[in-house]
Amino acid sequence: MYNDILTYLPYKSSFLFIDNISALDMNGVTGDYTLRKDAFFYEDHFVNNPVTPGVIITEIMAQIGLVVLGIHLIISGNRKAGVTMDGGSFPLLTATDVSFFKMVLPGEKVIVTSKKQYFRFGKLKCLIEMHNGAAELVAKGIFSGIIKNAVIKK
Repeated sequence: MYNDILTYLPYKSSFLFIDNISALDMNGVTGDYTLRKDAFFYEDHFVNNPVTPGVIITEIMAQIGLVVLGIHLIISGNRKAGVTMDGGSFPLLTATDVSFFKMVLPGEKVIVTSKKQYFRFGKLKCLIEMHNGAAELVAKGIFSGIIKNAVIKK
């Protein structure tokens, strides 16, 4: 329903961890991702017992809960924050505080819900939770980030 926002994301398919955005407004976002059984990180993490690395769980949470919401806030005409989005813009995660409660296995679908805490001067801070298909809490945390403009040197 809100998947047109995905065209603004700066990730290629091998590092895009969003399948669907099901809710999106100025206060939050909900989206999901199904972990591919053949993802590159399962081969060695762990041999014969693959588990999704915490850094990938954190990345999924950041992409859906922070980057998608941040881009939405910027392109929705919310210019009060003093930030504009252009082709040279990219998101930067500036801080996380994440707690993990359950493992995520290959092939599992996870649902990420983010609630905006504040968006000021181009900085976004969110409370983000990830649940599995059984609605069990997998991870939660506070994430913050900013949108920066790329400087290309010739």
